[in-house]
Amino acid sequence: MPPLFRVCAANAGVTALLGVNPTRLFPFGDAPENVAKPYATYQVLNGLPENYLDDPPDVDDWDIQIDIYAESVASVNAVLGAFRRALEPHCYIERLGGTSTEAATKLKTTNFDISWYYPTR
Repeated sequence: MPPLFRVCAANAGVTALLGVNPTRLFPFGDAPENVAKPYATYQVLNGLPENYLDDPPDVDDWDIQIDIYAESVASVNAVLGAFRRALEPHCYIERLGGTSTEAATKLKTTNFDISWYYPTR
């Protein structure tokens, strides 16, 4: 698995918005109840080894979705921009998702997908 959390938690732009100790970037389903906003979650959509005929794979292509939650549109957009600046040197942004407001929490949300080629050895 690529070092998604480590890269984001080491980026000053991300931590300015999502904090430190903890950085509010959680595996899917692990965001604590009543966590401070904004925050983000991530989930692996799939992973594919780069297969060769003569050798075992030396890289995997990981597709990961990141969901952002905030109390305002401006905050969601700021977090999205910080993630893009932190991640684009390491991986590809493959999809920018739609925006919505969660009915139960009234939080603004958006998501995006990354494709990260990460060495297996």
